[in-house]
Amino acid sequence: MSSALLALSVLVLAIVITGAVRRYALARSLLDQPNERSSHQVATPRGGGVAIVIAFCVALAWLWATDEIAADSAIALIGAGGWVALVGFLDDHRHIPARWRLGAHFLAAAWALTWIGGLPPMVVLGAELHLGWIGHVAAAVLLVWLLNLYNFMDGIDAIAGIEAVTVAVPGAALWSLSTGGSNDALVPALLAAATAGFLFWNLPPARIFMGDAGSGFLGLVFAVFAIWSAHANPSLFWSWLILLGVFVVDATVTLVRRVLRRERLYDAHRSHAYQYAARRFGQHQIVSLAVGAINLIWLLPIAALVAAGKLEGLIGLLIAYTPLVWLAFRYKAGEKDVQG
Repeated sequence: MSSALLALSVLVLAIVITGAVRRYALARSLLDQPNERSSHQVATPRGGGVAIVIAFCVALAWLWATDEIAADSAIALIGAGGWVALVGFLDDHRHIPARWRLGAHFLAAAWALTWIGGLPPMVVLGAELHLGWIGHVAAAVLLVWLLNLYNFMDGIDAIAGIEAVTVAVPGAALWSLSTGGSNDALVPALLAAATAGFLFWNLPPARIFMGDAGSGFLGLVFAVFAIWSAHANPSLFWSWLILLGVFVVDATVTLVRRVLRRERLYDAHRSHAYQYAARRFGQHQIVSLAVGAINLIWLLPIAALVAAGKLEGLIGLLIAYTPLVWLAFRYKAGEKDVQG
């Protein structure tokens, strides 16, 4: 099967499965009800991210069965991603305490890192660093943080899906170009296709929400991409972090400011920059599209320079993140939500 046909099949499969999940959620009243902490006004089915998980994992299984990618990589993504999606799905249906979710997330991170060979040597300011077990622990923390921040950032129509597509497609291109057309680079492209199928139902006004199963899955998979691709080209680690900059900066600034106020981290809130921006502009679409535009117009060129070895990774990251930090404070990331 050609790559284009495979991607099209994944897209269609995700569209069909999302529709089925929506009917299931409506039949069982699995709805997100609007409240003072919500960014939506109408009760909406949730859990549509399951379609992304299923469509993507089916594609991975196909690549594995046809020897297009190594078994270790497929096992890492299907095992860790499927576990995170299952925990998220159960949490969508019946609340799981935060400590148990966090433990499950670290198990998923350990599984993924074991199969992809842990954190490879990192190149920082021109020096190759072999971090050993400290690097593996740091990598696990990174995986869990990216998993959770993606969940935190999934709060308005289409933002998580547009982020995924506008990170995965450029990431796949940089991976392919910097490794001489490796088959591994097809994997993020298929993730983009699966997410695009879900977006068919999630574009404003959303007919179904992603839910924890999908958002946690996406965050984990992107983190795995960053470490997996770094085994082939260490610069790609920085490129992925640069492409994910909007979500990383907004979530991190918000988290730090809430911690400083001694708020409980898993309490519902509306204090992310993107949430303040959505209320300011009065609609989700502008903000979600702006995220995609920032990814493609600002972050992608910097990530490309890093992947090509023309810009040092940490320097590129600082350049990319500086205006994002300004935007986060400009749109009140982490400020106390006086409306909630």
